[in-house]
Amino acid sequence: MSLVISQSLGLTVIGDGVPLRNSRRNSEKSKLFLVNRKRLTRAALVQAKPREDGAMETPSPSSKPPVIQYRRADLAEDLQAEARALARAVDASVYSPELIAKKHGSQPLKALRRSVEILSALGGFALKLGIDQRQGKLEVNMKKRASELRKIFTRLGPTFVKLGQGLSTRPDLCPPDYLEELAELQDSLPTFPDAEAFACIERELDLSLESIFSSVSPEPIAAASLGQVYKAHLRYSGQAVAVKVQRPGIEEAIGLDFYLIRGVGKLVNKYADFITTDVLALIDEFACRVYQELNYVQEAQNARRFKKLYADKADVLVPDIFWDYTSRKVLTMEWVEGTKLNEQVAIESQGLKVLDLVNTGIQCSLRQLLEYGFFHADPHPGNLLATPDGKLAFLDFGMMSETPEEARYAIIGHVVHLVNRDYEAMARDYYALKFLSPDVDVTPIVPALRDFFDDALTYTVSELNFKTLVDGLGAVFYQYPFNVPPYYALILRSLTVLEGLALYADPNFKVLAASYPYFAKRLLTDPNPYLRDALIELLFKDGKFRWNRLENLLQQGSKDRDFSAKEALQPVLKLLLDPNGEELRLLVIKEAVRVSEAIALGTVVDTYNSMPVFLRSLVFSGNGNGNGPLAMSATELESTLELRDQVSRIWSLLQSSEGFDPAILQPLVQVLQQPEARRLGGRVAGGVGQRLAARFLQQLLRATTPSSSPNA
Repeated sequence: MSLVISQSLGLTVIGDGVPLRNSRRNSEKSKLFLVNRKRLTRAALVQAKPREDGAMETPSPSSKPPVIQYRRADLAEDLQAEARALARAVDASVYSPELIAKKHGSQPLKALRRSVEILSALGGFALKLGIDQRQGKLEVNMKKRASELRKIFTRLGPTFVKLGQGLSTRPDLCPPDYLEELAELQDSLPTFPDAEAFACIERELDLSLESIFSSVSPEPIAAASLGQVYKAHLRYSGQAVAVKVQRPGIEEAIGLDFYLIRGVGKLVNKYADFITTDVLALIDEFACRVYQELNYVQEAQNARRFKKLYADKADVLVPDIFWDYTSRKVLTMEWVEGTKLNEQVAIESQGLKVLDLVNTGIQCSLRQLLEYGFFHADPHPGNLLATPDGKLAFLDFGMMSETPEEARYAIIGHVVHLVNRDYEAMARDYYALKFLSPDVDVTPIVPALRDFFDDALTYTVSELNFKTLVDGLGAVFYQYPFNVPPYYALILRSLTVLEGLALYADPNFKVLAASYPYFAKRLLTDPNPYLRDALIELLFKDGKFRWNRLENLLQQGSKDRDFSAKEALQPVLKLLLDPNGEELRLLVIKEAVRVSEAIALGTVVDTYNSMPVFLRSLVFSGNGNGNGPLAMSATELESTLELRDQVSRIWSLLQSSEGFDPAILQPLVQVLQQPEARRLGGRVAGGVGQRLAARFLQQLLRATTPSSSPNA
């Protein structure tokens, strides 16, 4: 039943249906109401409905929350609000090894206590590893030890939870069993008192809680290592919002931990020669990323940038930011109603399909990773929601990463080399991807790649399980002197998570199969020189054009909703007529002669087959050829007709692509009017004429030879 408190404040407390953590907490809240009514209202779940006269109306238990949609301010007002939020975060801490050393080095007793706590936990674990190694059970007990390490990190608190999550993305540092176990780390830490959270909101925003919100949930609806989240309604509009509040003292605790961890990193770099990676640099890079997460204004800017880049698609939702209620320790954003992506039954009960949502996630992830390079680095099920209208909502933008531009193209090229099973080229790709320093010899790596992929690629690349690929590559990375950049490790993790979610709904789902249309579209349409070279490499082999590859690319690319035949044709034409494209032109001329001949000979065969039998014998009598009017073997004839049919199918694929219009060929006409194109056309016609003339002479010779033999 409802209990109305302080109508002068316009606040209503709803007592029914609010799950409190335990009866003790419920009792404490009752005492708090008797002692301090104002503090109770802040800790209570509140629903208030504005009336037309501006007063607050008490809802019935069955009434719904107000539905007043947030209206985005104009650009100038939005920028001003963001500037005010930035001003509130001007004193946000930035990671500095020197500053944390100066601060915590002057507090030896505090550092000593924390060191003992960490060493007692990790020392016992290290002792078990030593015993395993001595008894020869390191491999046997690896999964068990990995599980124990995950539990230790959880007990040690936020820094080590984050550290474990970071290690779970580093296949060059951890064996596969540890990667899998540490990926299970969750930010499941105890909540901190609501009174502290509400005091933090008022302090950070310099406003009273009642002036901002008409309602706030009585306890957090989610808690993580760095903060906890409340659901609230804005007083001025009734808009439902999520309010994230930073955990008190978290910056101090994280700073102390990284001070101690850096000390260990220095010792490892100095004495552990068998570790080739610069551990101290990794620690500093990771600490910098965690400190960025502590600045909620930075997270808000990440969310805005993500929305601008990727929410242009109708099936992707990114919540809006409320800048006037955001600071370095408080983040207020649009509330999103939805279901976690791993709750398949709940999703399908709404008439939605998990696989459709996962495909949306994969396509969005590919755009993030390979198109713009700015991507969500922590896409676990809690950060991906299915909305009731079928959209995929992204949440939590604290951990973001970027793929360097040159790496985006190198990754696509890497996929091409994988399709071609060109392991030497794959190994060389690791230079461009910055996995290996230029002085490392990749020769020993090639057999390892060949051994793994020849076994894994029993079928096509699109049928390869992505986790199998990640595990196999992880084993190779762990054995050789790789230094996997964080962006690449996070890419693997994000796609692995999405495939894992899809496998709940369809055990046969393959993330590479779902990704291939995007790769095909990029190869066919992207004018970047690196990708154009990759396309040529895919289509030409030993001086011959592989029409089956082009047909497959068009079939796959047409499945991508953004594919356009116009985009696919233009870059090819420009490349063909480039002043430096002589080698490609020679290949194209040779292939154009083959295709033109196939079409011409195919027409002759079709004409011959359409004739009545008696007419065939009159026209082509005595030629001694069992394959109709042409002096060709059955194999050669079959190959020629298959080539003609492939070209015909490819043309049909282009015509059937969305938005196809013959007018798009106008640039082709313009290009063919250029001197170089006219010379190309003449050479094609000449080549076809020569080959048809040669075949005609062969036909005549075959027809006359049998009759002249008796007179010899």
